[in-house]
Amino acid sequence: MTPVTTLFFLAFMICTTGLIIHHNHLLSTLLCLEGMTLSVLLALTVLSLHSHPSLFILPLTVLTISAREAGVGLALLIASTRTHNTTNLKNLNLLQC
Repeated sequence: MTPVTTLFFLAFMICTTGLIIHHNHLLSTLLCLEGMTLSVLLALTVLSLHSHPSLFILPLTVLTISAREAGVGLALLIASTRTHNTTNLKNLNLLQC
């Protein structure tokens, strides 16, 4: 493994550990998921630049999906705050109408 690959893998694992440890609050969960997608995006960008420069569309696709995921996550955060007056995941019962 190259040092750059090790760095991206380490960033992904740190965000995964943060997701496992801090899964009580919706905002911290969304931030950990965003960090995971950004580390994958950076790894794909470096990989596509070094191996095949013609694959520049792959990181752009991942960036688009990551931006949409962030938008949906913020919309869920706002919706849960408005309906339940909390963003604590343990207090949200999603099976209730």
